[in-house]
Amino acid sequence: MKEFIIKYKKPIVITVGITALNIYFGFDARFTIINLLWLLV
Repeated sequence: MKEFIIKYKKPIVITVGITALNIYFGFDARFTIINLLWLLV
């Protein structure tokens, strides 16, 4: 489990951040899609 967290730390942090911002500011589909595309780059 620890190796998984270390390997995928950046995507996990970004995903949690996107979710938190969506909850805070209200859901914005365009913002979410742009940030998910960053995970794939």
